Parts: sequence; C-alpha cells; structure tokens
Amino acid sequence: MKKKSAQQTWGGRFSAGPAAAVKAYTESVSFDWRLFNHDIAGSIAHAKGLAKVGLLTKAEAAKIERGLRAIQHEIESGKFKWDFDCEDVHMNIEAALIRKIGAAGKKLHTGRSRNDQIATDIRLWIISKIRATNFEIRHLQSALVAFAEKERDAVIPGYTHLQRAQPVLLAHHLLAYVEMLDRDAGRFADCSKRANVCPLGSGAIAGSTLKLDRAYVAKVLGFAGVTQNSMDAVSDRDFVVEFHAAAALTGAHLSRLAEDLILWSSAEFGFITIADAYTTGSSLMPQKKNPDIAELARGKTARLYGNLVQALTLLKSLPLTYNRDLQEDKQPLFKSADTLLSTLHMVAEMMRHIHVNHIKCEGAASDPMMLATDLVDFLVMKGMAFREAHHTVGALCAEAEKTHSSLPKLAAKKYGPAATKVFDVRRALNARTAIGAPSPKNVAAQIKRWKKLLK
Repeated sequence: MKKKSAQQTWGGRFSAGPAAAVKAYTESVSFDWRLFNHDIAGSIAHAKGLAKVGLLTKAEAAKIERGLRAIQHEIESGKFKWDFDCEDVHMNIEAALIRKIGAAGKKLHTGRSRNDQIATDIRLWIISKIRATNFEIRHLQSALVAFAEKERDAVIPGYTHLQRAQPVLLAHHLLAYVEMLDRDAGRFADCSKRANVCPLGSGAIAGSTLKLDRAYVAKVLGFAGVTQNSMDAVSDRDFVVEFHAAAALTGAHLSRLAEDLILWSSAEFGFITIADAYTTGSSLMPQKKNPDIAELARGKTARLYGNLVQALTLLKSLPLTYNRDLQEDKQPLFKSADTLLSTLHMVAEMMRHIHVNHIKCEGAASDPMMLATDLVDFLVMKGMAFREAHHTVGALCAEAEKTHSSLPKLAAKKYGPAATKVFDVRRALNARTAIGAPSPKNVAAQIKRWKKLLK
C-alpha cells in the first residue's frame, strides 16, 4: 500500500495521495505563507480556547504555544523550510508543530476547519494592513500639507476641461488631495470595522458539537465580536472586496495627483521641478528628465482596478459555503496591499523633493481672462442681472481675442477705471472668503487645521 504523505490531514478517506501535478496545481503555500503570523496567533488563541473548555489541559495548551512561538521564530529568521507537499500555510505549521511537540500538536485542530482558520487569518491580515495603509495615507497628507504651507503664496491657474479657468493658490489645489485622501482613510477604517469579527469556531460550515467558547477566543485575538452565522462566516469575503475598492479609489486619487505633477513638470507648464532622485533619464536622449515615479503611480492604479474586478468576479455565482475558488482571493489581495503601500510612500517622498518655479506660476496666473468671472460679479454688484452680465463680458472677451486687445483696457473703456481693479489677482483671491474658497486666509486656516489633525 502506498504510504500517505504527511500533509494529508484529510487523507483517511483516500486510498492514495494526489498526483504530483495535482499537488503543484492546488498548493497555495507559495503565496499564503505570508499569513504565518496571523495563522500562529489564531492557533494560539484556539489552543487557549480549547483549554478553557477542557478539551486541552493547560499544560498541553502551553506546550502548543511554546511550539508555535518557536516555529514563528524560525520563519522570521528564515530558517523554516516550507514544504510544498504540505499544501498551505496552515498544514505546514501544523505538521511542523506535531514534529516539534508530538501528540499535543495533533489536538490543536480540534473543533476547527481550515475554512474558519483561513477566514480568521485573512481578517487579521487585512486589519493589520489597513493600519499600515492609513499610516502611509497620513504620511502623504502630511507631505502635501507641508508643501502647501511652504508654498502658501504661490498662485497658479485653476483648470476646467484642462483650460485655464480661475486663479487659485497652489496650496488650495494641493489641499484638495488631502481631502480626498482623508475620505480614503475613512473607507479603510470602515472596512476594518466590518472585518473585525471573528469566524473561528464556525468550523467547515456548521460549527461544532464541541462546546467552544467563541467569544473568549475572539477576545484573545482582539476582535470586536464574533460572526453570527457559520455559513456566512466561512464564505464571506465582502471585506476583501471592500479593501480592494478602497485601494482602487485611493489609487484613482494618487493617479490624479500624479497627472497634475506630470503636467506641471512639463516644459509646456514649467510650474514645478521634481528632484533628480525622483526622476529618470532616457537611454537615447541625454537631455531628458522623466517623471517616472509619478507615471508609475498613475500606471499602478490599473493593477488596483484589475484586482478589484478579479475579486468581484471570483465571488460571482459562488454557492454557499466555502469553495476552493476562494484560494484565489489572496494573491490579488497581497498585490493590492503591496502596490498601494509602496505607491503612497513613494509619492509622499517625491512631494518632499519638488521645487516650485514661481516666475512660471505667476506668469500663467496673471492671464486676465481668468478674472472674467470677477468682472461679471463687478457688474452684478452694480445692479446688472447675472445672465446679462455674463453675456456682456463674454462678448467683451471675444472682442479682446479678435482684436488682440487687453481685456482690462476694454473693461475700463466700457465700465470705467474702477473695473480695472477686478484684474488684480491677489485682490481676487482675497475676495474669495466663503467656506471652502481659496482666499489666503481660508487656506492658512485649512493648513493649520490639517496640521493639528495629522500631528
């Protein structure tokens, strides 16, 4: 009779082990090994729970914990040998534990399944990654706020349809991204709340006939509560999709910021210069200085989008409860977390190494056409109806373009010398005092607010 290999914890039903090709196709330890810290934490908590209800002695639980801590140390130090025959991270650790401590290790899996085990591991992993992600989001917000404070007097054109629209403070533009990122942090925090329930004790599908103390185990692991339906507990990956969705939307914001930086650093705009350390050159053209960090930040957003679609497609039409399809949830999840963390960090570092070209900014922001709306407001204050004022100023702009004349001179000729005051950029910014508008006073207050919030 063919000897069953050590990893077949489910092998009693089978007369022979899986073929080598099947083993290679079904293994997941090549990527789910990353869950080892969370798997070990879950196993230690489970052992304590078994001891609490009398299914393990205290001595056995302590022996299991010591064995698992020793294995954890081996993994962290790079001495642990992952066995691809042992299918996944769970079976690798359990097999190593049995080799290390003997009979007590065989009792660890009492009352649990790999179904509730992996659901617990992923929840713990996502919660830890959300903490790391929100740290990097705050890091980038702080870099943007520091940039805004440093360049609080710089004025640039604001754009709609990528056409010059109205002048704004550069700081106001940057603070718009701080607001976006704050919403991103909020979405990750919401995801963490829904991930923060413990599925351990749900078994494969229908719990256990053993009297497990699920609430105690959840408390040991730091969860806020326990899942309330065993079938949902082992098959739920909503929190995975939520993580992907939050990552994708954060990616969208990073991509938009990257696009602004790419445009501003071009010769056509010339508003900023990105430090050499955060740019690259051309293999052919020696003069080139390319904003590759910003471009990669923009490009990597596609990966975040793709991983979200993959997660949604994976769950589509899956019947309850656990299906092996769910093994495929991990690689895109790991990739999204890695991509987002590195991108947030790199963009934050790049933001701290950007020089503003004030002459270029001031020159672009001094375009009098961008204050045409202020001239409309001037006429409204004189008693003219808005639609009439809008039409009149529009005609005046067309005349200025056609005759290559100065809009301020035409305005003064038609509406008197007082109209020329409208075309003072600093006056125009100071006049924008409504909540959320870009007056220097408002922007200074927002910088102060964000510095306090991010401290």
